[in-house]
Amino acid sequence: MTNQNVVVQAITVAAVANSPPLFTYPPPRTSGSSAAAAIPKKYLSPVDLGGGWTNGWLEAIKASSPTHAKSALLSAPAVESEQDEQSTWIMRHPSALSKFEQITSATKGKQIVMFLDYDGTLSPIVDDPDSAFMSDTMRAAVKKVARLFPTAIVSGRCRSRVYEFVRLTELYYAGSHGMDIKVPKGTRYTKKKKAVLFQPASEFLPLMNEIHKALLETTRSIPGAKVENNKFCVSVHFRCVDETCWGVLVEQVVSLLKSHPELRLTQGRKVLEIRPTIKWDKGKALEFLLKSLGFADNKNVVPIYIGDDHTDEDAFKVLRDRGQGIGILVSEYPKDTNASYSLKEPYEVMEFLLHLVEWKRHSLKARSEE
Repeated sequence: MTNQNVVVQAITVAAVANSPPLFTYPPPRTSGSSAAAAIPKKYLSPVDLGGGWTNGWLEAIKASSPTHAKSALLSAPAVESEQDEQSTWIMRHPSALSKFEQITSATKGKQIVMFLDYDGTLSPIVDDPDSAFMSDTMRAAVKKVARLFPTAIVSGRCRSRVYEFVRLTELYYAGSHGMDIKVPKGTRYTKKKKAVLFQPASEFLPLMNEIHKALLETTRSIPGAKVENNKFCVSVHFRCVDETCWGVLVEQVVSLLKSHPELRLTQGRKVLEIRPTIKWDKGKALEFLLKSLGFADNKNVVPIYIGDDHTDEDAFKVLRDRGQGIGILVSEYPKDTNASYSLKEPYEVMEFLLHLVEWKRHSLKARSEE
């Protein structure tokens, strides 16, 4: 056993010993009039895994659907109109494009480190998760960014699958919500002679494979359900499932987890995800990558994290708690978030990345002419 494996195993054991409860709190249904009041609690107590929790999760996934959220706002006697709510939210989380000069002013003379989610950020959300391809123009933009700044992809997807989509060797990849991280050897920012592979949930791999097979079998009767094995995370996609079947699907997932207290259920965009209960997430992955790059305690480093999902909030929160870094949420609709800025869709993400490239090139040129 290598020294690295010893360290990883020790972290895994310690994390499991201090693991949180089974279920992460799903997003609450709100009118959107008070973002501060709607910030969710981090964990639910796993006291009751019966119909109560099933109904709670069903209501949560309905509330998180843009069409449901919109209809709820229109039908409820809301104090503010939908347009007013959008305007209020934009004031709190302005566009990273309209505030680009403000962002670059805060990063002038400092080292930017880029962190990018994949689905919904670099690629559009599609019905078939196997078809979530990024455009060639987006790939070119990310490649340009990576030439100027250390850049990492942090995704809930399996790391190897994300690499198949992105196909850029100059990036750092963190898959399975940061539970599978690879730092290449001998990069511009790391001088390590060997690649670093960090998998704090490695002992859960046999169980995750077992859960994947079980869910494939139990969800077979539900048209449109798709189960994806993301190595240290099993994702159950219901984007193509008729809403009348959502309750049955949730019940099947919850029922399976009753006998596995070492696993927890989280929710993304039209997806339920089963993960180990270790205290590791995208925020922890961000911190690990900063440390691997030698930037952990550097006050002249500005991490920029761009993501669209509920799971990206862990990274946004880390940046906010550090008081160092910029979180950018990708969303067309108002959401409770720890991010400081927003972008509406992947096209705007690409525009922001290209603006950043041009700004950096101009800065380098101006410096060379001094």
